[in-house]
Amino acid sequence: MKTALVACCMGGILLPQAIVEGAAQGYPNRPLRFIVPFPPGGGADNLARIVGQQAGEKLGQPIVVDNRTGAGGNISAEVVARAAPDGYTLLQGNRAHAISQSLQRKPGYDIANDFTAVTLLASIPFLLVANPSINAGSVKELIALAKARPGQLNYASSGYGGPSHMAMELFRSMTGVDLRHVPYKGAAPAATDLIAGQVHVMFPTVSAALAHVRSGRLKGLAITSASRSRSAPDIPTVAESGVPGYEATTWFGVMVPRGTPTPIVGRLHAVFTGVLELPDVRERLTVQGFDIIGSSPAQFASYIKGEIPKWATVARASGTTVD
Repeated sequence: MKTALVACCMGGILLPQAIVEGAAQGYPNRPLRFIVPFPPGGGADNLARIVGQQAGEKLGQPIVVDNRTGAGGNISAEVVARAAPDGYTLLQGNRAHAISQSLQRKPGYDIANDFTAVTLLASIPFLLVANPSINAGSVKELIALAKARPGQLNYASSGYGGPSHMAMELFRSMTGVDLRHVPYKGAAPAATDLIAGQVHVMFPTVSAALAHVRSGRLKGLAITSASRSRSAPDIPTVAESGVPGYEATTWFGVMVPRGTPTPIVGRLHAVFTGVLELPDVRERLTVQGFDIIGSSPAQFASYIKGEIPKWATVARASGTTVD
């Protein structure tokens, strides 16, 4: 009787594992959705489509990019958090999701606990740019000018509470400069007004700003990554320009709903990191300014947990909140 009871209990333990293994063995048998929190045509969308197409070929099923914009990335995250944990709905997690955890009172999801990290695909730095009329050709000169004219210089962002806004708030907190914030509905209109001289400085992504810098329409002062960008090796980092320790890149990774079977997570990780090793993919992403990463699930999960308090501190210091 005791032996039978033990066998029965063991069977209850092993059955879920057998189901998990069975699901992984037949995975995938239909198309996957890759939920992207940005509109078509931008850098994040391009990244998703480049790696998604190749990953789909390796999986033997297409990966369909589904652009779900709005609410600072919250809509996309909620869609995936509520999806079945079966490996067929993927989220392009990014820094905005980590920022939302402290910036918004009720983001509707917990980026660290409602999802399972698959891999950190890539990151892209911002480029501190200024209108040519500004009498500052370096970070140190910009800081000196801003301190000499407190509150008179303004900066554009792609949206209140977004990554470019928080990048500048981190810069402000580390340098003590007083710059006025002018939020826009997207990076494109902000850049248009910056070129026109309606605003003075901005932190667009390097891929979005570099052409304007090369043409002379904007002045490129510094890159926000820890080391210089391959796409602009002649431009120094903010850290080496007088603000040691400064780093603010926007990153993109693959995540799935919490509870997704470990074998499926492992399969997705192997496929996506394998795609990042393809020479054609690496070239296409590097040209667009991306720094390719390809982390392990554990490394990505740890990175996300570190990002949440970092940007919570910046949000509190700046007084930034979003209802």
